Amino acid sequence: MTVCLGGHFFFSHLLHYFELIQFLQMEIFLAILLFFLAYILGSIPTAVWIGKFFYKIDVRDHGSNNAGFTNALRILGIKAGIPVLILDIAKGFFAVFIFRFFPKDLLTDFTEQLFPILFGLLALVGHIFPVLAQFRGGKGVATGLGLLLGLFPLGASLAVVVFLILLFTSRYVSLGSIAASLSFPIWVLLWYPGQNISLLVFSFLLTSVILFTHRKNIGRLIKGEENRIYFRKKP
Repeated sequence: MTVCLGGHFFFSHLLHYFELIQFLQMEIFLAILLFFLAYILGSIPTAVWIGKFFYKIDVRDHGSNNAGFTNALRILGIKAGIPVLILDIAKGFFAVFIFRFFPKDLLTDFTEQLFPILFGLLALVGHIFPVLAQFRGGKGVATGLGLLLGLFPLGASLAVVVFLILLFTSRYVSLGSIAASLSFPIWVLLWYPGQNISLLVFSFLLTSVILFTHRKNIGRLIKGEENRIYFRKKP
């Protein structure tokens, strides 16, 4: 009788163990699937697809050879540039909220802070290195703004103000983008002093990414060779 009870106890716990393994495998599969979804969302090459579909032009073959808003604006004009900007921002914004597909009972306070950042970063990587466009994407500014709006709207709005001030005073889009990215960690530090370390680390990482993708622009700015953007006909 004791042997039977012991065997039943053993097999019962073994069954629970295999159920736990199966459950964890499903959650790992879900995590991988959602991470992949965030990357694919970021990989949608809006400037390339709009240019090819409506204008029969690949913007990466013209101007700065970049698949982002600024080059689309210069090459295709404002009617194409504005949709590119809106869609690129949307990619980053919606990627932040993909984590909500996880079952609520599996999320902790820490993962609820961390997962939106991870999904946003994957969308940013997808935008810069899009598998849907031969890994030749944009510089990450608009998509980065989108994920900032999802993570810290106030900080993102203040960064936009910095961008606009530099843009209208210097007419350098790149300078405005660089200054805005440099300002974002400051807003995080001021608003969350000693808190939300994940967001602070992310803000410095994002700034590093923007500086890296703008390294050629920085060189041209130093040499005085960077192209300005004009809102009216160039004098």
